[in-house]
Amino acid sequence: MVDHLLKLLICSVFALNAQLVFGDSFLNFTFLESAVSKGAVCLDGSPPAYAFDKGFGDGANNWVVFLEGGGWCNSKSDCLDRAKGYFGNSISRPFNRTFFSGILDQTQIFNPDFYNWNKVFVLYCDGASFMADVERVDPKTNLTYRGARIFDAVMDEVLAKGMKNAENAILTGTSAGGLATMLHCDKFRGLIPNAGRVKCISDSGFFIHGTNLPGAEYRLRRFAKVVKTHKLAKLLPSSCTSKMDEGLCFFPENFVRDIQTPLFILESAFEKFQIEENLIPCVGGKPKWSNCTSNLTLCTSNELQIMKDFRSAFIETLEKVVDKSSNRGLYVHSCYRHGHFNGRDGWMCSSLVGNYALGNKTIGKAISDWYFDRSPFQEIDLKNESPINCTSTLTHKEFGKECEVHGLNN
Repeated sequence: MVDHLLKLLICSVFALNAQLVFGDSFLNFTFLESAVSKGAVCLDGSPPAYAFDKGFGDGANNWVVFLEGGGWCNSKSDCLDRAKGYFGNSISRPFNRTFFSGILDQTQIFNPDFYNWNKVFVLYCDGASFMADVERVDPKTNLTYRGARIFDAVMDEVLAKGMKNAENAILTGTSAGGLATMLHCDKFRGLIPNAGRVKCISDSGFFIHGTNLPGAEYRLRRFAKVVKTHKLAKLLPSSCTSKMDEGLCFFPENFVRDIQTPLFILESAFEKFQIEENLIPCVGGKPKWSNCTSNLTLCTSNELQIMKDFRSAFIETLEKVVDKSSNRGLYVHSCYRHGHFNGRDGWMCSSLVGNYALGNKTIGKAISDWYFDRSPFQEIDLKNESPINCTSTLTHKEFGKECEVHGLNN
């Protein structure tokens, strides 16, 4: 799981470097050394970290907090391996910095509603979606399971920087950070009770159990092991754990209806990570599927049917638990993709790649309109029954130019 995500991160770094010429930028991490005494540390004991871009103009009192994703570790040995790399400590990131794009983009043309907001990127280094709070350090491994304390420490920091006076605020995140966004959504709202508008946006964080798909027990076992390893049973939503096994309460479908704060869910019906990591191991394994997952035109009819079955289960699950009120936003396309907010092709320029204009809106436009109550948005692509390759054939430079023209015309 970590290897898969690490490859995505490395590819993103190369891609994002190329986009810098079009206004995006890297920001340095701030290490919260003061949080160590409170026990708010990464798996390896290193301090938590975040990157901050100060707001200005009419965005000076508005905040967007982004929780990084990167999978989970579900055993001592798994967490020990993780502690040595990107997602288990705060000292292994190249140049101690991260990239701001998508909803964190600093350029008005590419991010017109949020470009001048205060923006916070919270580094992910605990392996349990910022949820664990285990007091005891493992004496054999020296591992610390303290994701919840990291979340609290960074929130204390940004509240002191001015978020306590926020007029508008967003909690968002991708993948495991998207799951964390849902788990922390109401808590985040409670931190800034005087803010006029607080909403949450989960990007690629709606991981399904898929009870009617192959491998349902496999998926439950994986999440149950995360819950057990990080001792999350008493920290997950009690509205869920009071009714079912705690392992099931790591699946958003079992607690999302109880979230009181407005929530937007951004997903692909052909969710790349879930298909490759949570389904394919149960239907032949990754080596057998390698041609298909690397090139959709090479998928066999049987492989395509399995992916279609996932799509059906995914949409059915969402429709059961996401109500039709304006407090819920939904954007579910058919591109074979995981994660959107690490580039402009998953935000204001999403219509330039594949089927990324549901309701005639880009992802960024749909979310912005929903956030500011300009219009509700709940759209699922029901036309395309097969996965779409939405990777641009343009070079990074060419795509940047096309994206800039698109921004000027919208």
